[in-house]
Amino acid sequence: MRTSHHEPHPRPPLAVWLIPVLHDNYVMVLQRGNRAAVVDPAVAEPVVAALEERQLELEAILHTHHHSDHIGGAPGLLRRWPKAAVIAAAADGERIPLQTWGVAGGEHLEVLGEPVEVIDVPGHTRAHIAYWLPQSGHLFCGDTLFVGGCGRLFEGSPAQMHSSLQRLGALPESTRVWCAHEYTEANLRWAAAIAPEDGAIARRLSAVLAERAAGQATVPSSIGLERSTNLFMRAADAAELARLCHSKDNWRA
Repeated sequence: MRTSHHEPHPRPPLAVWLIPVLHDNYVMVLQRGNRAAVVDPAVAEPVVAALEERQLELEAILHTHHHSDHIGGAPGLLRRWPKAAVIAAAADGERIPLQTWGVAGGEHLEVLGEPVEVIDVPGHTRAHIAYWLPQSGHLFCGDTLFVGGCGRLFEGSPAQMHSSLQRLGALPESTRVWCAHEYTEANLRWAAAIAPEDGAIARRLSAVLAERAAGQATVPSSIGLERSTNLFMRAADAAELARLCHSKDNWRA
């Protein structure tokens, strides 16, 4: 139920923040008041520590795909918060255990009182999904869309990835893009090397280099920024995307 202007205690706003884990992973935390949800927890211990430090109660774990560095922390989180829901692709039930809520593209959920739309984005894996929060403008896209890049095609085709990126690119340009890895500098160094005449990419790389030198995360990005500086999102068709993927996969700085 929406909070009306007559209520003396309006609902706290939704906040999203990052927990860096492993070498270059991010666990995304959604927080409303003392309630929390996490997206793609690779490991449990730093997440438990961060939530306990803020006295938060974990209500949901959202997985975008089955890779271990996106689901590995779920058992430990459930030991600490056994009532938390585990939301993931129903099509990946065998590879993402502990699911309490299997979902598919086009479904609408509510997490922390926030509307959530599930989007099918195969390519990196066959059953990859993303979570879009249209009310607050957040997108949790796992390893499909990176800042300046896209995920490797482990199980999907260039056509699938192209379609997935076009689907995400159709979201409002102000949408904040929360991806699960800090790959931005390498992605944009590659893009600048193969498109040296592209001023938007050059300016974005310069900004990213400054952010990384200051120890800052480059996540989140935005759909508008990715439309203008992400060569994969700008690919005209699957054939062009395949060429870009081959180039990036074989690129060495």
